[in-house]
Amino acid sequence: MTMNSKIEKLIKQFSKLPRLGSRAAQRIVLYLLQDKTGKSEKLANALLDAAENIRPCPVCGVLTDADVATCEFCRDSSRANGQLCIVRDLSDVWTLEKSSVFLGRYHILGGLLSGVAGTTPDDLNIANLSERLQKENITEVIFALPNTVEGKTTQHYVMSLITPNTQVKFYELASGVPLGGDLDYLDDGTLSLAFGGRKEL
Repeated sequence: MTMNSKIEKLIKQFSKLPRLGSRAAQRIVLYLLQDKTGKSEKLANALLDAAENIRPCPVCGVLTDADVATCEFCRDSSRANGQLCIVRDLSDVWTLEKSSVFLGRYHILGGLLSGVAGTTPDDLNIANLSERLQKENITEVIFALPNTVEGKTTQHYVMSLITPNTQVKFYELASGVPLGGDLDYLDDGTLSLAFGGRKEL
């Protein structure tokens, strides 16, 4: 007996989410479809609302309300301290905010350069980066990218774009970030150590 095509389609969509395999996707779908408390409808409505009313900040890439010009970080004058932290995605921003180790502004690349994944410079949020540095008087750029080949490649590429046009100092996170490590897996103490001991490039 074959699975209902609509259920199968839904499972396939869930299984495409990061870190979610087909078995986990199947369990989630079955739970939602058999739930009698209205959770599935609430989830669907929340997803639709977010899809229609959330967009990336045109300056830094942080997801924000579609009816505001820029995100809360870009609007907060207290964060205009000359520091800009470059990260891969929004989850890295959340991790750093939770640990309270960084009080400047962010720039989300939206990925990392990767020949295997086919990610090129055109896929990254870097077009306005040099302009940001000058407009916001950035004096210190901190790379908080994964300690991987892709992370280092991306870091060097971004530096090559910025260096000819600015006198800013570049830093990367220091001890505490293991080879191949992502920020998501680091505790607050490790992040604090890594930021406090950042190395100039």
